[in-house]
Amino acid sequence: MIESIRILIVDDEAPARIRLREVLADCAGELPVMVMGEASSGRAALDWLAQNQADVILLDIRMPEMDGIELARHMQKLKNPPAVIFCTAYDQHAIEAFEVNAIDYLLKPVRRERLVMALQKVRMYSQAQIQALSHQSRTQLGVSVGGKVLLIPVADIVYMRAEQKYVTIRTLAHEYLTEESLVALEQEFGERFVRIHRNCIVAKDFIAGYEKHHHAGEDEAGGSGWAVMLRGLEERLPISRRHRHIIKEIAGG
Repeated sequence: MIESIRILIVDDEAPARIRLREVLADCAGELPVMVMGEASSGRAALDWLAQNQADVILLDIRMPEMDGIELARHMQKLKNPPAVIFCTAYDQHAIEAFEVNAIDYLLKPVRRERLVMALQKVRMYSQAQIQALSHQSRTQLGVSVGGKVLLIPVADIVYMRAEQKYVTIRTLAHEYLTEESLVALEQEFGERFVRIHRNCIVAKDFIAGYEKHHHAGEDEAGGSGWAVMLRGLEERLPISRRHRHIIKEIAGG
């Protein structure tokens, strides 16, 4: 457990940094905090972190040159990355915050009670746990539904299929849309999913087998192809020739 929380404040606006210092001073009676430094840009924060260490970074999102999301992604590559608590005036970036495994997401003006709650989460983690959290794959995907952020457990996803500018996320019960790229999703969750077509990856746990598919697609011009059978769904997904051997191995065929 972290005894004294070392904090780096990153915000391009000086009044916002002053405000966070004041709120942190108000938090001192409930938990030990120490502001180690400030940075007015993402690049300056990376330079600071190259020479110093912090347990947590209070991070704005909308900044020139390098925004807070990009900075958080860069920090994931550090040997000892700090935990990330976003402090922003905009609520529409919550999905991106989940993508970089932020500890919390606070809206400005940041209230003392919410900041204390967020920092207490940091105290629950050891440095090793923070590092693991920073580098681990997500367990949930955030999607926007009706103006709200809905979290979908990755374990519930049957397949993800690229369609024009969106990717369809299919569970047994629903379909959702995300603007994340299929390539990036495959890179992050490659151990759980397998590619069956250039535009589709399927969860290995939901593959029930494969069968002849009589609606030939572009990869099976002029003849019958093969399709994946899914556990819990009647839908069949076409398999391209180049990926058929992988499905046979998974299905035991």
